[in-house]
Amino acid sequence: MTEYKIAMKNQFSNTTACCALVLAGFAHIAGAQTPPPDTQASVVVANPTYTSILMEVTVNRPAAEVWKRVGKYCDIGEWLQTSCTILSGKDGEIGTVRSVGGEVLVGKTELSYTYTQPPRAGRPYNLYHGTLEARPLTATTSKIVYTLMYDNSMMADDAAREKDKAQRTTRFTQAVQNMKILAEGGSLPPAPARGGAVQPAAAPGR
Repeated sequence: MTEYKIAMKNQFSNTTACCALVLAGFAHIAGAQTPPPDTQASVVVANPTYTSILMEVTVNRPAAEVWKRVGKYCDIGEWLQTSCTILSGKDGEIGTVRSVGGEVLVGKTELSYTYTQPPRAGRPYNLYHGTLEARPLTATTSKIVYTLMYDNSMMADDAAREKDKAQRTTRFTQAVQNMKILAEGGSLPPAPARGGAVQPAAAPGR
């Protein structure tokens, strides 16, 4: 009887040890499959406050001519004075991604396109969109219209929102002016160093 009890005790101990190992294995797998906390944060903003910025300038060229000069998807590299490459897709096709902000081409017409910046893991998504258009006015003139739209609710306060909007307006107003210069046959000066003064652009040729 004593030997039987010892055998049963050993069997129970072995079974308990096996169960413990199995549970430990499940815990390890579960831990390995759980993503880091920062990637679990939702990018959805509960109470967004959308704002927009409209910039436009009249150009002494037909709209089609303007668009041919500044409307390709990576022409932004020239008129925003930054670098731009196509990361995927083909310039001008829906779904094309450019290196500037990882921006995705989401809409287009004959003389316009709309792009967005995609969500980033762990960051509130501000739904940033931009639309660039060459709008005909007469047979020989047109208007460049640039619109930005985004959610600024995640900024600290109204002062921060106003500062951000002013900075974007300044930068993209200069970009619109640069497009006018290029479309009218002029050339741009080298991009100024950060914090430096903007040099006057060369007068457009006729």
